[in-house]
Amino acid sequence: MSWLESGVCDERRKFIEDWLKREFSFSELCARFSISRKTGYKLLNRFRAEGDTAFSDRSRARHCQSHAVSDVTVQKLLELKARYPLWGPRKIRDLLIHRGSSDLPAASTIGNVLKQHGLVTPRKKRLKTPPHSLPLKHCAAPNMVWSADFKGQFQLGNLEYCYPLTISDNYSRYLFSCHAMKGPTLAESMKIFHRVFQEHGLPDAIRTDNGQPFAGLGIGGLTQMSIWWLKLGIIPERIAPAKPQQNGRHERMHRTLKEATTQPSENDLKAQQGRFDYFIKEYNEERPHQALNGKMPMDVYSRSNKQMPDKIQEVSYPNDFQIRKVRSNGEIKWCGKNYFVTALLHGEPVGLQQVDDGRAIVYFASLQLGLIDARKNKIHRL
Repeated sequence: MSWLESGVCDERRKFIEDWLKREFSFSELCARFSISRKTGYKLLNRFRAEGDTAFSDRSRARHCQSHAVSDVTVQKLLELKARYPLWGPRKIRDLLIHRGSSDLPAASTIGNVLKQHGLVTPRKKRLKTPPHSLPLKHCAAPNMVWSADFKGQFQLGNLEYCYPLTISDNYSRYLFSCHAMKGPTLAESMKIFHRVFQEHGLPDAIRTDNGQPFAGLGIGGLTQMSIWWLKLGIIPERIAPAKPQQNGRHERMHRTLKEATTQPSENDLKAQQGRFDYFIKEYNEERPHQALNGKMPMDVYSRSNKQMPDKIQEVSYPNDFQIRKVRSNGEIKWCGKNYFVTALLHGEPVGLQQVDDGRAIVYFASLQLGLIDARKNKIHRL
């Protein structure tokens, strides 16, 4: 039985006052107040020991904490937070586990320890973007899908702008490159990709946004960069316009990169590249990732079995395709008529897969470019 809801403290006081009057037996008194004899004796003993303070509720806080964090553990936590000021309690805990520590407190307890020492800056509430329906199920192993992007440009101390080109593996989150550039130029970008391909091999696909040098306005969104990838057997994947969440893993890395390397930025490109290089090593080899169950990217990533060739071979097509070489003006000829594809493919072979009389799908490597309709004398983009 419990005390009546109307004023527990008042009910306790009345109970003791009636008990002191000796008008009822103890059992009758407990029945009048709708409590058990055990509860009544408990209050009576408190009153005898404490007096009037017995009518107030006692604190339910524990007198001691059996799971209190030891001074040694607290010192480790503070040292790691000082070394990695942008890391949260989960990452710090994962790193300690990775280093062999045991009997660690929960991440929430670690967060409280850091908060008590003034090492936690409250985050502003962020509006979360609803998940996009584009599936990433094909990204089931390293090197199946890489991501590439130019992180938003920012100003250096010398007032020049830095455009970081970043390349990462979607599955393992391994960051291959973060290269400080003066601008998103094709020639320098291709040099960086060439170096990464030689060091890590080739992926099955590379996901990017729709900007240069990754995508153009012509048929198939082709650029010299994407044509080069296709000739290497790499599929260029492009997210929908204004949908950065479709490349969410890479964008999340960009947020961490910005916090760690650009606030504030360095004075020039060389110094900024030094910051990027340090970040890459920490990100790949020291920073646990929640999405990897606390592992580091280097623990999950493995080099691609597809090697960068010394010489790129001409694109080949299935035997049932008709082959046409693209002329210098960007046109091909089929069924006695000329069709403009793109001058970017000058000298390259394209494959035509006939679907019915007078219509054929145009391919460059594995990419569908458009549908030729000889009856309407035009090529439709796909």
